[in-house]
Amino acid sequence: MEMKPVAEGERIVVNINEAEFEPFVNDRGQEDGLVLQLDRSKRLGTGFHIYKMEPGYTTIPHEHRGNEEFFIISGDITDNDGTVYREGDLVLMKDGTQHCSHTENGCVIAVFIEASEASL
Repeated sequence: MEMKPVAEGERIVVNINEAEFEPFVNDRGQEDGLVLQLDRSKRLGTGFHIYKMEPGYTTIPHEHRGNEEFFIISGDITDNDGTVYREGDLVLMKDGTQHCSHTENGCVIAVFIEASEASL
């Protein structure tokens, strides 16, 4: 099968270890972690992105509007109910889930979020 070549501007490649992350700003204008997102046709922090939490960080409590799936690339996080997610864990948080997460050592997470979250 013959395929057309990928044209200039149709592919974006970055390395998460070298790329510059930007602050994620929630629906109340509060910074809440760092994000690396290539598809800028979607609101920052929705769709697929890489989320980074610095050591000692706690996310702002929020409710999911749509499902969220995430994969812990490195580090670990603990949810407010004590559930610990560690490197290699793949997690689904269903629509309507309310939580916040804390990391002692920092973490990097691959995330897919259907829609913007609502701060609590």
